[in-house]
Amino acid sequence: MRKASLLPLAALGLAGCATVSTQEPPTMAVPASYKHENGWTVAGPADTLDRGDWWRAFDDPVLDGLMARVDTATPTLAAALARYDQAVANARAAGAAQYPTLDAQGSASRERLSAGRPIGPGYPVTANQFMLGGALSYELDLWGRVRNTVRAAQADADAEAANLRSARLSLQAAVADAYIRLRGIEAEQVLLERTVSAYDRAHQLIVTRHDGGIASGVDVSRSQTQLSIAAARAEALKAEHAELEHQIAVLVGEMPSTFTLAAQVRPATLPAYPSGLPSELLQRRPDIAAAQRRLAAANARIGVARAAFYPDISLGLTGGFQATDAPIISAPTSFWGLGPLSAVLNLFDGGRRKARLALSKAQYEELAANYRNIVLDAFRETEDALARIGSLERQNVRQREGAAAARRTEELAFDRYREGAADYLEVTTAQAASLAAQQDNIRVSVDQQRAAIALVRAIGGGAETSGQAALP
Repeated sequence: MRKASLLPLAALGLAGCATVSTQEPPTMAVPASYKHENGWTVAGPADTLDRGDWWRAFDDPVLDGLMARVDTATPTLAAALARYDQAVANARAAGAAQYPTLDAQGSASRERLSAGRPIGPGYPVTANQFMLGGALSYELDLWGRVRNTVRAAQADADAEAANLRSARLSLQAAVADAYIRLRGIEAEQVLLERTVSAYDRAHQLIVTRHDGGIASGVDVSRSQTQLSIAAARAEALKAEHAELEHQIAVLVGEMPSTFTLAAQVRPATLPAYPSGLPSELLQRRPDIAAAQRRLAAANARIGVARAAFYPDISLGLTGGFQATDAPIISAPTSFWGLGPLSAVLNLFDGGRRKARLALSKAQYEELAANYRNIVLDAFRETEDALARIGSLERQNVRQREGAAAARRTEELAFDRYREGAADYLEVTTAQAASLAAQQDNIRVSVDQQRAAIALVRAIGGGAETSGQAALP
């Protein structure tokens, strides 16, 4: 008899397995190599590992100090951390449904029983009543509703953890990018300071020659034009520098009014490019990991929606002590009850459950499409960064050659002018070309560093990682 009594429960358990969602995650064909880079080595870290202190490859102590502030002061990261904490708390709350609920009960009353009551000695009775006990209730999760709810909540928490890592990496990249642009502006400011000084000396020479009847007024006007344009550009750079400094202040969580960075000009240091094959991109990118976990949560919620088509079964248990006088707690005053074992099955709801199941499936399909789009964007960003890095490397070589040639041309043109072999138009043309070439040389160097940052962001981390992440 005991074996026979277990058969219905076994059948119910098998029926419960049928409610588990069987949605398959989307698959995408991953290329064997990047279009713009070959021969990369396989990268080991997954999204749960530390992204690495990748910015240290720029060898800039000021940048290192700014990154230290990112984890402690920025409200953007604090908000992401709060969202993660909310998801963890929600997962814990959902997990509590896997365990029985136990309530303690106690009561004390004094009442008078009527003489006309149907059962009794026929005279009124006044008595005390004391009760101390507890009640236990438990939902039998035969259809997987609770289990799938817990899986969905845990997957949501994992997705928020990945979002937190993504927010941290994005914030670090934004700080580094703004900082590199700021230093690029400072390098251009130094160039313009030298240029304005040189133009001013040249202008004074032209004025002297004009006063001596050697140079024409046209030469003076051309010289003044060059000087004024360079000085105006120097003034414009001051505003651009202030705006970038304010942007960095907000990114690290400080007031722009009190934040300042001392100017410095350092040789540009390019980091080693992070390694990884295309398949590793799916492991390193936190946003891809978050999309995968949101898919898992949606998959589990399909199981929750399916479980609604089966009865809700719960088991109750009560027990305690009941007495009219002390002692309350004793063997004769004890009581207990097993049950009720209740089962509730909805027979008609106007199609509500079917609609909820269809909704959960449609939400899964939407997330699956978003997942594919995120993967495509990740590969596009990586290919863009690789293509730009290769182009800028070649461009930088040519740009340095062009800037050096333009400076020589400027010197020769001015020498020819002083010797009377050329007019000042040749000098101003050479000056403009030389300044533009040197400015472009600075911009290419800045763009190279920014492209390296973009690549780090695109593939989800630095070249070296070790240990677990400091943040979840």
